[in-house]
Amino acid sequence: MASKEKSAYVAAKHAVVGLTKTVALETARSGITCNAICPGWVLTPLVQQQIDKRIAEGVDPEQASAQLLAEKQPSGEFVTPQQLGEMALFLCSDAAAQVRGAAWNMDGGWVAQ
Repeated sequence: MASKEKSAYVAAKHAVVGLTKTVALETARSGITCNAICPGWVLTPLVQQQIDKRIAEGVDPEQASAQLLAEKQPSGEFVTPQQLGEMALFLCSDAAAQVRGAAWNMDGGWVAQ
């Protein structure tokens, strides 16, 4: 996945996935697991700034969020902090004991496109 004009940001995201895989291999026999959660749009202060910019341009607040989501996230909904937390809890559970080096996309279908 890539986004124009965001080379440093995208490079950092790719680095996290590579680091996750490397750590997973290095710790595979130790009982330590390492995985990455890769969220799409989450309503954070950074994302809110992008919404606010659209509002300042005269776009209705609800429509500003919808426009932003429509650009990348097919579900049309933000990933919630609650959902991210639940995924993290799963990855820390016994049910995920053999999940290692995985990049879990929580992005409303963003990378499925």
